[in-house]
Amino acid sequence: MSALRLIASASRRAPKSFAAIGRRGYAEAADKISLSLVLPHQAIFTSTDVVQVNLSAATGDMGILANHVPSIEPLRPGVVEVIEGGNTSKKWFVSGGFATVHPNNKLTINVVEAAPLEDFSAEAVRSNLAEALRVANGNGSESDKLEARIEADVYEAIQHALGSR
Repeated sequence: MSALRLIASASRRAPKSFAAIGRRGYAEAADKISLSLVLPHQAIFTSTDVVQVNLSAATGDMGILANHVPSIEPLRPGVVEVIEGGNTSKKWFVSGGFATVHPNNKLTINVVEAAPLEDFSAEAVRSNLAEALRVANGNGSESDKLEARIEADVYEAIQHALGSR
């Protein structure tokens, strides 16, 4: 029996209540997700109800709403945007970390460093990026070049975030 016919046959024989278990719906506008955004030395949000969280996952940008499928996502340097009730939002630049979507509308974001996006100066970022690129492309040791390349990647991510404010 082919695998496709086997699956089709098994699904016809599955009890109707079994089909309802795996069914998910869309988040309602009134649904909230409980957010905890924590650094090693500080908690920015602690089980705070929010409407949506947008983040820079390693696999791409994603938005988290209530009833999101449970998952663990590594974060790349980028923006975490928290949309609270009334369409107000707050943005932080994070250096990287992990976002864990738990069942029952809970989201935990653990990051090493985070700063409000408005705290960055576009001119300072541009200057620091130029210096990091100079070192990365210079004649220094391989260790210095690699460190400068990582620094340049982070400054490029900040520069992109500032451009899309």
